[in-house]
Amino acid sequence: MRLLHLYREPVAPESPAASAPAPVRRLLPAIVPALAVGVLSALVLLGVSLIAERFQDVLWEALPDALSVGRYSALWTIAVLTACGLVTGLVIRAVPGHAGPDPATTGLVDPPLPPLVVPGLLLATVLTLAGGVSLGPENPITAANIALACWLGGRLMPGAPAAQWLPLAAAGTIGALFGTPVAAALILTETLTSRPPGPGALWDRLFTPLAAGTAGALTMTLLARPSFDLSLPPYDHPHWGDLLSSAVIASAGAVLGLLTVYAFPYAHRPFRALGASRPLRRAGGPVLALTAGGLLLGLLGVLGGHLTLFKGLDEVRELAADPGGWSAGQFAVMAVVKAAALLVAASCGFRGGRIFPAVFVGVALGLCAHALAGAVPVALAVTCGVLGVLLAITRQAWLSLFTAAVLAGDAAMLPILCVASLPAWLLVTGRPQMQLAEDGTPLR
Repeated sequence: MRLLHLYREPVAPESPAASAPAPVRRLLPAIVPALAVGVLSALVLLGVSLIAERFQDVLWEALPDALSVGRYSALWTIAVLTACGLVTGLVIRAVPGHAGPDPATTGLVDPPLPPLVVPGLLLATVLTLAGGVSLGPENPITAANIALACWLGGRLMPGAPAAQWLPLAAAGTIGALFGTPVAAALILTETLTSRPPGPGALWDRLFTPLAAGTAGALTMTLLARPSFDLSLPPYDHPHWGDLLSSAVIASAGAVLGLLTVYAFPYAHRPFRALGASRPLRRAGGPVLALTAGGLLLGLLGVLGGHLTLFKGLDEVRELAADPGGWSAGQFAVMAVVKAAALLVAASCGFRGGRIFPAVFVGVALGLCAHALAGAVPVALAVTCGVLGVLLAITRQAWLSLFTAAVLAGDAAMLPILCVASLPAWLLVTGRPQMQLAEDGTPLR
């Protein structure tokens, strides 16, 4: 019926659109809105990140220096993270919309939230990032940008389909996070293939999200110059032994990630009982759950050291800059502690994403493998460790491959990474995901 309707609508002969194919007539008017959404998404991410960095400097540098307390001493680490949990719980309980649903039940790209949720969600995200919680900004920033794009788009362009804004905001945010639209295209490819096919070819459906991702990536690159390259030692060329070692390391990363995933519903259960997912139904709401979670995170931070705090992106650069600076046992402790911190933070109600801390776990695991077997190149060990952990935590193969390759900054790693992904994917496919249903059971 839609095609018949279009056929009956006369088009002026002199109009350039009259001779253009139908996909072109559909895609051309959407370019400008896509670019605008991409720029807006990057600006929201950049603004939240800058505010969180300034607040982090106050909490972890200016304040302890003024009080003559060690910046990352055991007492200060426990105090700051516990206080962060308490304040975040009070904020979530008080703000309109309670900063969105329980984050244990949400993914990276979800249906739009009501716009009134966005301010509280962004405030809770700033507290999470600044307080040293082992979560990244990707999930809440993507959710906030989707909500804003759908709300603004519906008012500025009421005739446009409401569904078009979600992939634009998701792509713009992901492009800004990784500094390239390729990451957005890869993630949305997996998202689109899991849904009923829409009109047009796959690249028709990716055209405007790719434009939004490009705008987001360029905006972030021009303003902040983000980089995921760890400046790892160059990987000369593959050797036969690398095939086995890459598969073993990636599989070990997948196993560690799966242990975290399988523990997720059990870790979430006591926090749910404390009220993590019921802001109004209990007297304490999320306050008790987040305060307890902050205390546990502080204890884990003392156990693993200050490098296991925060989202982990700056910390992995410090690890990769000196692969021989820690023993295999120390790397192993950091990997396990960071995985446990990710588990607690995602279970107790802090607003944040899991990609960046999972990258830290994979880097620490890879450096542990290199410390145990010096013949394994650093770049190979690190990228395969990241690949395996991300496959288990995110269950997105394209994202995992892309992130691992970007960390190495070397295209020669791609064939080896593809080989390593095969046994790791066999381990994780069909297993529970690190996302829960409303009743607390894991999704598959």
